[in-house]
Amino acid sequence: MQLALTIVFHPDTSRIGEQAVVPDLSATPSWILGRRSPAFSPRGDRAAMPLGERDVSRQAIALCGSGDGLLVKKLSDSSRCRIGGRELRQSLELPRQQLRRGVRILLGHSVVLLLRLAPEGPSVPAKLTLGELHGSSAYMSSLRKQIVRLAHSGLDVLIRGETGTGKELVAAAIHRASCRGDRGMISINMAAIPPGLAAATLFGSARGAFTGATRASEGFFTQAQGSTLFLDEIGETPPEVQPQLLRALQQREIQAVGGAIQKVDVKIISATDTALESESCDFKAALRHRLGEGEIHLLPLREHPEDIGELLMLFLTTRAQQLGCADLLPDKDSPARNVAAWAALFHSFLGYSWPGNVRELANFAGQVLVASEEQLTLPDTVNKALTQADTVSPALSCGSSCPQPRRSIREIGDREFDSALQESGYEVANVARQLGVSRQAVYRRMGESSRHRLAGQVPEPELERALTLRAGDVRAAAMDLKVSASGLRSRLRDSSLVWF
Repeated sequence: MQLALTIVFHPDTSRIGEQAVVPDLSATPSWILGRRSPAFSPRGDRAAMPLGERDVSRQAIALCGSGDGLLVKKLSDSSRCRIGGRELRQSLELPRQQLRRGVRILLGHSVVLLLRLAPEGPSVPAKLTLGELHGSSAYMSSLRKQIVRLAHSGLDVLIRGETGTGKELVAAAIHRASCRGDRGMISINMAAIPPGLAAATLFGSARGAFTGATRASEGFFTQAQGSTLFLDEIGETPPEVQPQLLRALQQREIQAVGGAIQKVDVKIISATDTALESESCDFKAALRHRLGEGEIHLLPLREHPEDIGELLMLFLTTRAQQLGCADLLPDKDSPARNVAAWAALFHSFLGYSWPGNVRELANFAGQVLVASEEQLTLPDTVNKALTQADTVSPALSCGSSCPQPRRSIREIGDREFDSALQESGYEVANVARQLGVSRQAVYRRMGESSRHRLAGQVPEPELERALTLRAGDVRAAAMDLKVSASGLRSRLRDSSLVWF
């Protein structure tokens, strides 16, 4: 473990991600942080440099050892300093537990730092940047090395992690780094396959194998021959197809529905955010062990906050180019007022626990730029989330916005499922969030039941009667029909019905 400072925001945005390691404070009376010291090291060939920002005092704060924690002292006549969400007036004790979570620091109005006790990690050679996997933390360094090792092995890989942690990006990186990388990776979402069609979808079907099979059909295993097959949401694999999938993995042979056995040469990468070992999950242990010959656990973003600054700047830059508003972004020549606004944004983002992980960070970055015209503006949804996070905890910690453990849809009874549908207005995204399952799992559960239906399945005469009864009020008609209002509006846009 090492105590380090990471630059999360600096007017020279190329410096975001640089680090300075705090020395052993038991051997020195204090360690000074300010404009001229310490030197922050980049992850490359550039020389280490101090912050060098005129808005920051030459000697801003002193760090002193205090038991197993840290004492932070504000030095006399120094510029503003915020620790977490609080102004530092004189001194503040930081216990070891808080240092392990991470403490955000705002120096002056222009520099945001993260002080965190975390595992030490080596710098990553440039050849291991792996495309879209950005971040300079020790965790990302280890992840890139693990990806390269597994890519060069003949092992199948299981990627595990919360929603939004980048499982598909990691799968693509493993594929590109492997000897199969010159061929396209075939991806399939297991939660989207109807149970009755799973075997034919994965392994193909022969002509005449079932009613309507007028010609032979290739399955995903055959399409991925010589390449990589990515099975997303593997925890949602129907139980009846799991034995066939296990055979395909063990023997590297498949049998199309109504067809002959054939050999396949396919590397399998799978991903899930489901606890496959749970007693409530009917995922076969043998299949889990076979899928996980090589296993990668992706950390939630709140457990590697050193990467938030780099990722946020990346998403802002990418989105700004798409929207044509790159001049809105900060740089070292921006007016002090604009720099202060961006520093405040990065400081606030660093205090949020990111239940949706990297995907949510990218979403928030996009929302901010869409809401901003001539100056930085926070949309209400983003501002509300950040305000609640600050209310719960002024430092980096896991408050009420932390994600709940994911559940298997199969452990949810009919009464709980029906209640969630009603309380959520039959909106699938809201149902999934309330129950702690994936949206695909909700769609599958509804499709398997004769008691539920989607807006697109309502017969047109019944739909017309409901709209007439409710005088064209789509939301009221949707509640009468027990379907999603947004889904009903989408149905009406594609319908010949005249509605008001």
